Amino acid sequence: MYALVTVQETELGAYMGFNNFLYLLNDALSNQHLDLALDSVKTFRAADLADVLTQLPLENSQLLLQHLPDRAYVFSYLAPEVQVRFANVLARQTLAEIVGEMSSDKRADLFKNLNKQQQNALLPALAQAEREDIRLLSSYVEGTAGAIMSSEYATLKPELNVKEAIIMLRLEAPDTETIYFAYVLDEARKLLGVVSLKQLILAPENQNIADLMATNIVSAFVETDQDEVAKTIARYDLLALPIIDHQGVMVGIVTYDDAMDVASEEATEDFLKAGAVNADSKLSLKFAPILQLYQKRVYWLVFLVFGSLLSGLGIAHFEDIIAAHIVLVFFLPLLVGSGGNAGSQSATLMVRALATGDVHFKDWFYLLGRESLVALLLGGTMAFAVSVLGYFRGDEMVALVLALSMLTIVMMGCLIGMSLPFILNRFGMDPASASAPLVTSICDATGVLVYLFIASRLLF
Repeated sequence: MYALVTVQETELGAYMGFNNFLYLLNDALSNQHLDLALDSVKTFRAADLADVLTQLPLENSQLLLQHLPDRAYVFSYLAPEVQVRFANVLARQTLAEIVGEMSSDKRADLFKNLNKQQQNALLPALAQAEREDIRLLSSYVEGTAGAIMSSEYATLKPELNVKEAIIMLRLEAPDTETIYFAYVLDEARKLLGVVSLKQLILAPENQNIADLMATNIVSAFVETDQDEVAKTIARYDLLALPIIDHQGVMVGIVTYDDAMDVASEEATEDFLKAGAVNADSKLSLKFAPILQLYQKRVYWLVFLVFGSLLSGLGIAHFEDIIAAHIVLVFFLPLLVGSGGNAGSQSATLMVRALATGDVHFKDWFYLLGRESLVALLLGGTMAFAVSVLGYFRGDEMVALVLALSMLTIVMMGCLIGMSLPFILNRFGMDPASASAPLVTSICDATGVLVYLFIASRLLF
């Protein structure tokens, strides 16, 4: 019998050390040495175990997963597409047991990722309460608070005293996602207040919950956008946010870790849009099909190709001035690129400010004035630098053309980059769509026209 070296012993080790561990673990599983395999990973954290499962052949990772003591917790850390692959190969009863052990929100997420055939096969194997919970949570619109909330939370009645409440929490604790806060509900399950575990521990045993609870509750409705939920949790530094319907009935909670996931997804979507990629925060570069990667990128690229034709039309229109002063061609990429760079900077700053709520549409004209001053300073500095190059490359008139063009192009680029996210936001579109490639294409076309127009007026 041989022994396995755990990944932790090598600090997730050197690359070769980790590969060696995976080889030995895979060999142990292939030879049905389950005790040895389980012993080698018993000190692993769930997130690290999920990574290990993705590195093993599906047959062996399935075998290991089934015998892990905290298999549902590990399964929750797997990427959605990996969860679906496991769902295809696990026995129905085994899958049902794992799903039954998962938290309610993770369970609903998995269910929504399965196809209809898989869903219909799974539901009959679950307990009645779990089936109803899945149906309810998966019925909420994607991207709303209802779609990310958990139905497992601690509740108390207002007439209980502190001693009775602590006893009640002990009974509820195994089935709740968090007990740091307990929500006080009436007989109709309407949210009356909230009490923290710290308050319960410090309060006298005979004090009533109704007297102890806080009633100025921060909450959200089930249809509230998940991004707003995440912002609310961050603003008020909450561990969990209660979710209610319009009758005040509590239906779930969104915990801070779910809010972090939402924030990460939103940041990923904005990042993809900034690169002119159709946003999908769950897109896996490693596992996504080639056709899907093609579809995510082709539309913007084709659109931008036709947008770039405007630059070509501008050059064609002013070909006489270019032929007479061929030196202008030398500076064309420099000027056009500067406008695009300035516009991309402004767009990035504005998209971020809109996303964080730092600015709103009513601030547009105020910010337009501020951006004009900043653009004037930036353009003036760059104009001076490029005019020196123009003087040595051409003459005084070329230097003047370059200075005026650079000043104008940078100012236009900054104002376009600042204004485009505002315009998109005003019409209900995602301001992140004002991506760097889009802003750059617009600034390129306008830059070419501005540069050659100024040259045609001063050099002829």
